Amino acid sequence: MRGKIWQCRVTLAMLLFIAGLVMVGAPGAGAETTPHSADIKKAMEEMKAEAAKLGAAKMEGTQLFFGSTKINGNYDLVDALKTKYNCTATFFVKKQDGFVRISTNVMKDGNRAIGTVLDPNGKAIAAMRNGESFYGVVDILGKQYDTGYEPIKNGAGETIGVYYIGYPL
Repeated sequence: MRGKIWQCRVTLAMLLFIAGLVMVGAPGAGAETTPHSADIKKAMEEMKAEAAKLGAAKMEGTQLFFGSTKINGNYDLVDALKTKYNCTATFFVKKQDGFVRISTNVMKDGNRAIGTVLDPNGKAIAAMRNGESFYGVVDILGKQYDTGYEPIKNGAGETIGVYYIGYPL
């Protein structure tokens, strides 16, 4: 009899545990796990930290600055990230209701993809427009990438640009 009671308790405990996972979600539920997730997050944290060392983010016209350092056409940080993490990296600046690449190591036709836009119909732009991060697989200039996008915000909390890290698949 005791064996049956113990067996019922174990079964009940397992059912409650499974029900709890379904109700609250398994660890990491809601976040897309991709082949390079950990690497993307590590490189993203460094990108944001290095930019912050330069000063607060601000936008003047279509120019993005961190402190007094103009990011447009400045490839020091994106190239350093590529060297250290073997990733692609980009700074976008807000332009009307979209975002334009102003500093990147993403290549298009053998040149840096400066002036190309964040896909206006892609998965990432909706999150950026809401001031939220996006991590997942997207198409960039015709190729699949495992990516992370985070908004760049000014002192007033407005999204003025985008940090991007990615790995081609």
